[in-house]
Order: sequence, then C-alpha cells, then structure tokens
Amino acid sequence: MANALPGFIKLLEEKDPELYKVTSQLAELAMAPGALDAKTKVLIAMALDAAHGAREVVEALAGRARILGASEAEIREALRIAYYVAGNGTLATAVAAYPVSGSSPE
Repeated sequence: MANALPGFIKLLEEKDPELYKVTSQLAELAMAPGALDAKTKVLIAMALDAAHGAREVVEALAGRARILGASEAEIREALRIAYYVAGNGTLATAVAAYPVSGSSPE
C-alpha cells in the first residue's frame, strides 16, 4: 500500500514525520484486505473522490480498479452511486426552500 499513498501523504514523510506515520498507518488499515476485497475498496474510494471532484484521482483509481479486475459496468455503477448520493445531498438541502405543508412562509 505504501506505493499507493497519495502524493500529499507522501509529502508529509519529509515535512511532518509524525503525522505521516499516523496517516500512512490509517491508509494501510483502511485499504488492507478485510471483509471487503481490494477491488471493492478501490471502487468505493473512486466514488468518494468523484463526489469530491478529484478528477485526476478518479482517473487513477479507475485504472487501479481495472487492474484489480473491475469491469466497466462495475465502474459505471460505483460512479452512478456517487452521483446519486452527492446529488441527493444537494436536493435534500434544496427542499428547505419550500415551506412544509400546512405552514406558511415567513
């Protein structure tokens, strides 16, 4: 996993070794083999990065997912979920613009 650390985490190794140690250990823990396989974890990370607008990271993680055996259909579905969840957050907040039934706008 150490080779797969994002550049901003690798930079900490020189600039803040203590934070690097904690952050890299967390990355190892999060991405280590467990109940979810590596492909699923990469697809989740890709979807989260897509929701956060990290275009270059999404591109890299999609490539990594393909190497791990993800199909184009699996990549599409993960990205659809990201769009659905992120879009619903906006929609859920946006409906605050409308009065609740039975109440009058102020």
